[in-house]
Amino acid sequence: MTATLEKLPPVDLAPLRRRRTRRVLVQVACIAVSVFMVLPIVLIAFAALSTPDELAEFPKSFVPSEWTTATLRGFITSTGVLPAFGNSLLTGLYTVVLSLLIGAPGGYALARYAFLGRDTYQVFMLMVRALPIVVLSVPLATIFLRADMYDTVAAVTLVHTALAMPTTVLITASIFVAVPTDLEEAARVFGCTRAETFRRVVLPLAVPGLAASSVFTFVLSWNEVLGASVLTIAHRTLPAQVLVALADSPQSYRFAGGFALVLPALLFILLMRRYLLSMWGGSRG
Repeated sequence: MTATLEKLPPVDLAPLRRRRTRRVLVQVACIAVSVFMVLPIVLIAFAALSTPDELAEFPKSFVPSEWTTATLRGFITSTGVLPAFGNSLLTGLYTVVLSLLIGAPGGYALARYAFLGRDTYQVFMLMVRALPIVVLSVPLATIFLRADMYDTVAAVTLVHTALAMPTTVLITASIFVAVPTDLEEAARVFGCTRAETFRRVVLPLAVPGLAASSVFTFVLSWNEVLGASVLTIAHRTLPAQVLVALADSPQSYRFAGGFALVLPALLFILLMRRYLLSMWGGSRG
Protein backbone atom coordinates (compact mmCIF):
# COMPACT_ATOMS: atom_id res chain seq x y z
CA MET A 1 0.00 0.00 0.00
CA THR A 2 2.79 2.40 0.94
CA ALA A 3 4.75 1.46 -2.15
CA THR A 4 1.73 2.11 -4.36
CA LEU A 5 1.24 5.57 -2.88
CA GLU A 6 4.88 6.43 -3.37
CA LYS A 7 4.59 5.63 -7.11
CA LEU A 8 1.73 8.11 -7.67
CA PRO A 9 2.76 11.02 -9.92
CA PRO A 10 2.92 14.50 -8.35
CA VAL A 11 -0.17 16.66 -8.57
CA ASP A 12 -0.03 19.20 -11.41
CA LEU A 13 -0.97 22.56 -9.87
CA ALA A 14 -0.47 24.54 -13.09
CA PRO A 15 -4.19 24.53 -14.14
CA LEU A 16 -5.18 25.73 -10.67
CA ARG A 17 -2.60 28.51 -10.81
CA ARG A 18 -3.77 29.57 -14.28
CA ARG A 19 -7.38 29.62 -13.11
CA ARG A 20 -6.43 31.69 -10.07
CA THR A 21 -4.41 34.08 -12.25
CA ARG A 22 -7.32 34.53 -14.66
CA ARG A 23 -9.65 35.24 -11.76
CA VAL A 24 -7.28 37.87 -10.36
CA LEU A 25 -6.89 39.49 -13.79
CA VAL A 26 -10.67 39.63 -14.24
CA GLN A 27 -11.05 41.30 -10.84
CA VAL A 28 -8.31 43.80 -11.65
CA ALA A 29 -9.96 44.60 -14.99
CA CYS A 30 -13.34 45.09 -13.30
CA ILE A 31 -11.82 47.41 -10.72
CA ALA A 32 -9.99 49.39 -13.43
CA VAL A 33 -13.19 49.83 -15.48
CA SER A 34 -15.15 50.84 -12.37
CA VAL A 35 -12.52 53.42 -11.40
CA PHE A 36 -12.48 54.74 -14.96
CA MET A 37 -16.27 55.22 -14.87
CA VAL A 38 -16.58 56.54 -11.32
CA LEU A 39 -13.57 58.88 -11.23
CA PRO A 40 -15.09 61.64 -13.43
CA ILE A 41 -18.24 61.66 -11.28
CA VAL A 42 -16.15 61.89 -8.11
CA LEU A 43 -14.06 64.75 -9.54
CA ILE A 44 -17.18 66.66 -10.59
CA ALA A 45 -18.68 66.13 -7.12
CA PHE A 46 -15.48 67.39 -5.45
CA ALA A 47 -15.44 70.46 -7.70
CA ALA A 48 -19.14 71.16 -7.10
CA LEU A 49 -18.57 71.04 -3.34
CA SER A 50 -15.48 73.29 -3.44
CA THR A 51 -15.33 77.03 -2.94
CA PRO A 52 -14.96 79.26 -6.03
CA ASP A 53 -11.59 80.48 -4.72
CA GLU A 54 -10.27 76.94 -4.45
CA LEU A 55 -11.43 76.16 -7.99
CA ALA A 56 -9.39 79.13 -9.23
CA GLU A 57 -6.20 77.87 -7.59
CA PHE A 58 -3.44 76.20 -9.60
CA PRO A 59 -2.41 73.50 -9.13
CA LYS A 60 -5.69 72.22 -7.72
CA SER A 61 -5.81 69.73 -4.88
CA PHE A 62 -7.52 66.41 -5.51
CA VAL A 63 -9.69 66.65 -2.38
CA PRO A 64 -11.07 70.08 -1.40
CA SER A 65 -9.63 71.51 1.78
CA GLU A 66 -12.95 73.21 2.54
CA TRP A 67 -16.33 71.65 1.77
CA THR A 68 -19.24 73.92 0.95
CA THR A 69 -22.62 73.73 -0.74
CA ALA A 70 -22.56 77.42 -1.68
CA THR A 71 -21.71 76.60 -5.29
CA LEU A 72 -24.60 74.16 -5.61
CA ARG A 73 -26.98 76.56 -3.89
CA GLY A 74 -25.90 79.33 -6.23
CA PHE A 75 -26.53 77.10 -9.23
CA ILE A 76 -29.93 75.92 -8.00
CA THR A 77 -31.09 79.46 -7.29
CA SER A 78 -29.93 80.73 -10.69
CA THR A 79 -32.56 82.00 -13.08
CA GLY A 80 -34.36 79.22 -14.92
CA VAL A 81 -32.65 76.24 -13.24
CA LEU A 82 -35.53 74.97 -11.11
CA PRO A 83 -38.12 75.22 -13.93
CA ALA A 84 -35.62 73.49 -16.23
CA PHE A 85 -35.12 70.74 -13.64
CA GLY A 86 -38.87 70.19 -13.49
CA ASN A 87 -39.10 70.11 -17.29
CA SER A 88 -36.31 67.51 -17.48
CA LEU A 89 -37.95 65.37 -14.82
CA LEU A 90 -41.34 65.50 -16.51
CA THR A 91 -39.84 64.83 -19.92
CA GLY A 92 -37.88 61.84 -18.64
CA LEU A 93 -40.84 60.27 -16.85
CA TYR A 94 -43.23 60.91 -19.74
CA THR A 95 -40.69 59.41 -22.14
CA VAL A 96 -40.32 56.27 -20.01
CA VAL A 97 -44.10 55.77 -19.78
CA LEU A 98 -44.76 56.47 -23.45
CA SER A 99 -41.89 54.32 -24.72
CA LEU A 100 -43.03 51.38 -22.57
CA LEU A 101 -46.67 51.75 -23.59
CA ILE A 102 -45.69 51.62 -27.26
CA GLY A 103 -42.47 49.63 -27.18
CA ALA A 104 -43.41 46.76 -24.83
CA PRO A 105 -46.30 45.50 -27.03
CA GLY A 106 -44.01 45.87 -30.04
CA GLY A 107 -41.32 43.83 -28.32
CA TYR A 108 -43.89 41.18 -27.38
CA ALA A 109 -45.03 40.96 -30.99
CA LEU A 110 -41.44 40.51 -32.18
CA ALA A 111 -40.84 37.81 -29.56
CA ARG A 112 -44.02 35.78 -30.09
CA TYR A 113 -45.10 36.17 -33.70
CA ALA A 114 -43.29 35.24 -36.91
CA PHE A 115 -44.23 37.56 -39.75
CA LEU A 116 -42.77 38.54 -43.08
CA GLY A 117 -39.96 41.10 -42.76
CA ARG A 118 -39.49 40.80 -39.00
CA ASP A 119 -35.69 40.94 -39.19
CA THR A 120 -35.82 43.80 -41.69
CA TYR A 121 -38.18 45.65 -39.38
CA GLN A 122 -35.73 45.37 -36.48
CA VAL A 123 -32.87 46.72 -38.62
CA PHE A 124 -35.12 49.53 -39.87
CA MET A 125 -35.91 50.52 -36.28
CA LEU A 126 -32.22 50.84 -35.51
CA MET A 127 -31.83 53.16 -38.50
CA VAL A 128 -33.65 55.79 -36.44
CA ARG A 129 -30.54 56.07 -34.25
CA ALA A 130 -28.28 56.31 -37.31
CA LEU A 131 -29.49 59.83 -38.09
CA PRO A 132 -27.91 62.55 -35.90
CA ILE A 133 -30.39 64.53 -33.84
CA VAL A 134 -28.91 67.72 -35.33
CA VAL A 135 -30.15 66.65 -38.77
CA LEU A 136 -33.64 65.91 -37.44
CA SER A 137 -34.01 68.97 -35.23
CA VAL A 138 -34.77 71.55 -37.92
CA PRO A 139 -37.53 69.53 -39.68
CA LEU A 140 -38.97 68.58 -36.30
CA ALA A 141 -38.98 72.20 -35.17
CA THR A 142 -40.88 73.12 -38.35
CA ILE A 143 -43.44 70.37 -37.74
CA PHE A 144 -43.97 71.38 -34.12
CA LEU A 145 -44.29 75.05 -35.07
CA ARG A 146 -47.07 74.21 -37.52
CA ALA A 147 -48.75 71.94 -34.95
CA ASP A 148 -48.51 74.67 -32.28
CA MET A 149 -46.37 72.37 -30.10
CA TYR A 150 -43.06 74.22 -30.29
CA ASP A 151 -41.40 75.09 -26.97
CA THR A 152 -43.39 72.52 -24.99
CA VAL A 153 -42.51 69.51 -22.86
CA ALA A 154 -44.74 67.39 -25.10
CA ALA A 155 -42.60 68.14 -28.17
CA VAL A 156 -39.36 67.14 -26.42
CA THR A 157 -41.08 64.05 -25.03
CA LEU A 158 -42.11 62.90 -28.50
CA VAL A 159 -38.57 63.35 -29.82
CA HIS A 160 -37.02 61.48 -26.91
CA THR A 161 -39.61 58.70 -27.23
CA ALA A 162 -38.71 58.27 -30.90
CA LEU A 163 -35.01 58.08 -29.98
CA ALA A 164 -35.62 55.52 -27.24
CA MET A 165 -38.15 53.38 -29.12
CA PRO A 166 -35.68 51.10 -31.01
CA THR A 167 -33.79 50.05 -27.88
CA THR A 168 -37.04 49.74 -25.89
CA VAL A 169 -38.54 47.36 -28.46
CA LEU A 170 -35.39 45.27 -28.81
CA ILE A 171 -34.70 45.04 -25.06
CA THR A 172 -38.27 44.03 -24.24
CA ALA A 173 -38.32 41.55 -27.14
CA SER A 174 -35.24 39.80 -25.75
CA ILE A 175 -36.94 39.61 -22.33
CA PHE A 176 -40.23 38.27 -23.67
CA VAL A 177 -38.37 35.57 -25.61
CA ALA A 178 -37.03 34.26 -22.29
CA VAL A 179 -40.55 33.89 -20.83
CA PRO A 180 -41.68 30.26 -21.40
CA THR A 181 -44.62 29.93 -23.76
CA ASP A 182 -45.91 27.04 -21.61
CA LEU A 183 -46.96 29.52 -18.95
CA GLU A 184 -49.02 31.48 -21.45
CA GLU A 185 -50.63 28.31 -22.78
CA ALA A 186 -51.50 27.20 -19.25
CA ALA A 187 -53.11 30.57 -18.55
CA ARG A 188 -55.15 30.30 -21.72
CA VAL A 189 -56.29 26.81 -20.71
CA PHE A 190 -57.54 28.21 -17.40
CA GLY A 191 -59.68 30.75 -19.19
CA CYS A 192 -57.50 33.86 -19.45
CA THR A 193 -57.81 35.97 -22.55
CA ARG A 194 -54.70 36.96 -24.48
CA ALA A 195 -54.69 40.40 -22.81
CA GLU A 196 -55.15 38.88 -19.34
CA THR A 197 -52.35 36.39 -20.04
CA PHE A 198 -50.02 39.22 -20.95
CA ARG A 199 -51.01 41.29 -17.91
CA ARG A 200 -51.08 38.54 -15.27
CA VAL A 201 -48.38 36.10 -16.45
CA VAL A 202 -45.96 37.64 -18.93
CA LEU A 203 -45.71 41.18 -17.59
CA PRO A 204 -44.69 40.27 -13.99
CA LEU A 205 -41.93 38.02 -15.32
CA ALA A 206 -40.71 40.77 -17.63
CA VAL A 207 -40.43 43.47 -14.94
CA PRO A 208 -36.59 43.28 -14.70
CA GLY A 209 -36.27 43.78 -18.45
CA LEU A 210 -38.75 46.64 -18.41
CA ALA A 211 -36.74 48.20 -15.59
CA ALA A 212 -33.55 47.97 -17.68
CA SER A 213 -35.34 49.59 -20.59
CA SER A 214 -36.70 52.32 -18.28
CA VAL A 215 -33.21 53.11 -16.96
CA PHE A 216 -31.80 53.43 -20.46
CA THR A 217 -34.73 55.57 -21.62
CA PHE A 218 -34.65 57.90 -18.63
CA VAL A 219 -30.89 58.45 -18.83
CA LEU A 220 -31.13 59.05 -22.59
CA SER A 221 -33.91 61.61 -22.10
CA TRP A 222 -32.20 63.29 -19.15
CA ASN A 223 -28.87 63.72 -20.96
CA GLU A 224 -30.17 64.67 -24.41
CA VAL A 225 -29.33 68.30 -25.08
CA LEU A 226 -29.22 69.16 -28.80
CA GLY A 227 -32.84 68.38 -29.63
CA ALA A 228 -34.10 70.08 -26.48
CA SER A 229 -32.02 73.18 -27.24
CA VAL A 230 -33.51 73.52 -30.73
CA LEU A 231 -37.10 72.69 -29.80
CA THR A 232 -37.41 74.90 -26.71
CA ILE A 233 -36.78 78.50 -25.73
CA ALA A 234 -38.73 79.39 -22.60
CA HIS A 235 -39.35 75.81 -21.41
CA ARG A 236 -35.87 74.35 -21.67
CA THR A 237 -34.75 71.13 -20.04
CA LEU A 238 -31.86 71.25 -17.57
CA PRO A 239 -29.12 70.15 -20.04
CA ALA A 240 -30.34 72.75 -22.55
CA GLN A 241 -30.44 75.43 -19.84
CA VAL A 242 -26.87 74.60 -18.73
CA LEU A 243 -25.66 74.56 -22.34
CA VAL A 244 -27.14 77.98 -23.07
CA ALA A 245 -25.61 79.49 -19.92
CA LEU A 246 -22.17 77.86 -20.28
CA ALA A 247 -20.54 80.64 -22.30
CA ASP A 248 -21.34 83.37 -19.76
CA SER A 249 -21.11 81.33 -16.56
CA PRO A 250 -18.19 81.02 -14.11
CA GLN A 251 -16.30 77.78 -13.65
CA SER A 252 -18.09 76.96 -10.40
CA TYR A 253 -21.47 77.15 -12.19
CA ARG A 254 -20.28 74.66 -14.79
CA PHE A 255 -19.13 72.11 -12.23
CA ALA A 256 -22.32 72.52 -10.21
CA GLY A 257 -24.37 72.11 -13.36
CA GLY A 258 -22.50 68.96 -14.32
CA PHE A 259 -23.05 67.47 -10.87
CA ALA A 260 -26.75 68.42 -10.97
CA LEU A 261 -27.08 66.66 -14.31
CA VAL A 262 -25.41 63.46 -13.11
CA LEU A 263 -27.08 63.10 -9.70
CA PRO A 264 -30.76 62.50 -10.70
CA ALA A 265 -29.78 59.87 -13.27
CA LEU A 266 -27.70 58.05 -10.64
CA LEU A 267 -30.59 58.17 -8.16
CA PHE A 268 -32.97 56.73 -10.76
CA ILE A 269 -30.54 53.90 -11.47
CA LEU A 270 -30.21 53.16 -7.75
CA LEU A 271 -34.00 53.01 -7.40
CA MET A 272 -34.19 50.47 -10.24
CA ARG A 273 -31.13 48.52 -9.05
CA ARG A 274 -33.03 45.62 -7.48
CA TYR A 275 -34.79 44.87 -10.77
CA LEU A 276 -31.57 45.08 -12.75
CA LEU A 277 -29.81 42.72 -10.34
CA SER A 278 -32.76 40.35 -10.58
CA MET A 279 -32.43 40.31 -14.36
CA TRP A 280 -28.69 39.68 -14.15
CA GLY A 281 -29.13 36.89 -11.63
CA GLY A 282 -27.92 38.80 -8.60
CA SER A 283 -29.42 39.23 -5.17
CA ARG A 284 -32.50 41.40 -4.74
CA GLY A 285 -31.39 42.63 -1.36
